[in-house]
Amino acid sequence: MLDTMTFTKAAGGVCGALLVFLLGKWAAEELYHVEAHGEASYVIEVEGGEDTAAVEEIDFDTVLASASVEEGAKVFRKCSACHKLEAGENAAGPYLYGVVGRDKGAAQGFSYSDTLASMEGAWTPENLNGFLEKPSDYAPGTSMGFAGLKKVEERADLIAYLATIGG
Repeated sequence: MLDTMTFTKAAGGVCGALLVFLLGKWAAEELYHVEAHGEASYVIEVEGGEDTAAVEEIDFDTVLASASVEEGAKVFRKCSACHKLEAGENAAGPYLYGVVGRDKGAAQGFSYSDTLASMEGAWTPENLNGFLEKPSDYAPGTSMGFAGLKKVEERADLIAYLATIGG
């Protein structure tokens, strides 16, 4: 028969081992993140693999026509750390009051990167869509460090929201 002291030691050993295992699992998750952040730094191509189905390209104008201003306000929270909606209120990024239709690089008082300062044309919904998808591809050399919005619906909602702010 086991006496109380032996049973307590055995139970303590099991609980201690479980605690060490759980702390090790937590530490490993912190060191080696499982979810992907951004693009893969390299891609390994496999020969003879299954053909992937072609991704159907979504027409931006169709998505923009059904965009939700309310959802765009929610998406803007991602932008609000660097951008303000009041005219002339620049922050880390230029103010976005009246950005839809405004000339590129034209926010008064903001020092744009050479890339954006030299771009011509206006911020049409199509141009904003391209920029918001991946700013570094649309305007190489831009100082905007945002990775972009991958979902076309989010971009359309945000553009619809920004179109309601200012003239």
